[in-house]
Amino acid sequence: MIPEAELEQTGAGLVTASAGWFVMNARDARWFHREGRGNSLPLTGSDEFEAETYFPMLGMSLAVLAPGDPNSMYHWETEQEDFLVLADEALLIVEGQERPLRQWDFVHCPRETKHVFVGAGEGPCVLLAASSRQFQATGPWGAYTVDDAARRHDACPEEETQDTAIAYARFPPSQPTRYRNGWLPT
Repeated sequence: MIPEAELEQTGAGLVTASAGWFVMNARDARWFHREGRGNSLPLTGSDEFEAETYFPMLGMSLAVLAPGDPNSMYHWETEQEDFLVLADEALLIVEGQERPLRQWDFVHCPRETKHVFVGAGEGPCVLLAASSRQFQATGPWGAYTVDDAARRHDACPEEETQDTAIAYARFPPSQPTRYRNGWLPT
C-alpha cells in the first residue's frame, strides 16, 4: 500500500515532506515571487532535492505572468515539455517565431525546442507547465540561448549559457511567498 505523504507548513505555504500520494490545493501551497518573471508554484519541487526525492519522473508547475513578464529565459531542454494556457493570454516565442496564445491553447515542445512564454493579455496569464525528468539527473539539462524575438521581449540572456545564475543575473532571487488572492481565476 502506498502511504500518504506528509505535508509541512512553511511560512510561505505547504510543501511535500515525504514520499507518497497527497492532495494539496494550489492556493495553500508554497509559491515563489520572481521579480520581473511573475509568480510560480513549483508543484513537483522547487530545488534538486525536492524534485529528485519526491518527483523523479515528472516536473509540473504553474506560472502567473503579468503582461510583459517572461516565465523564464529563452532556452531548450533535453526533455519534452508541454504547456497549457489556463487563463488570459500569452506570447510564445518558439524557434525564433512569435505565436499569440489564448486560454486553453496547448503547446508541445519536443526535446531541444527553444522557447519562452511572455504574459500578453489584459490580466494575469496562468500557464501550466509539465515536463519529463527522465535524463536530467544524468546529464546537462539544456541551455539558455540568445534570440532576437526573445530579446525584443526582454526574455533571453545576454549570452548563451548553461549556468542559471548567469542567465538570470539581472533578476533578484526568487522569494518564497504565500498565494495572494487574484493570482488564480475563481
